[in-house]
Amino acid sequence: MEITLESKIGKILDAYPFLEEELIALNPKYKKLKNPVLRRTVARIATVKQAALVGGMDPVELLNFMRKKVGQPPIDVKVEKEQERVPEWIATEPKIIIDGNKLLDEGKNPLAELLGAMKSLQKGDVLLLLTDFRPEPLIEEMRKRGHEVYSGAEGERHYTYILV
Repeated sequence: MEITLESKIGKILDAYPFLEEELIALNPKYKKLKNPVLRRTVARIATVKQAALVGGMDPVELLNFMRKKVGQPPIDVKVEKEQERVPEWIATEPKIIIDGNKLLDEGKNPLAELLGAMKSLQKGDVLLLLTDFRPEPLIEEMRKRGHEVYSGAEGERHYTYILV
């Protein structure tokens, strides 16, 4: 299996199980890969590029780290960094605040919990997800579902706002 920026983390770890420990040694944020819920859900949809953003790493650096560990030559790819503007709607008081780390610790699926919570919200309401990492796969999923999303960080704390 060739590893690219679009390769799914779950498939990579299925093909190269030893990479789990290598990733955790590289970046402590990847210790969440040991969480069975995260492994069954997010790792299945998260790409190498998204995992890099979750870990606060350069996507090409993570890609070539994994390629080297499995004996594949490095590749030179350009990744455009998106500059996210802070939307005015995040000034709206969130109707629901969810602790994503707590959900993972409890063995719950964050995406399923968010979707369930959003059912009680009305158009224009804001939901806030708190994590200690940028939940890139979840952000992309919310955008695919037509929601506006803004994610920012203060130190190790990430704030992901979702406009319903």
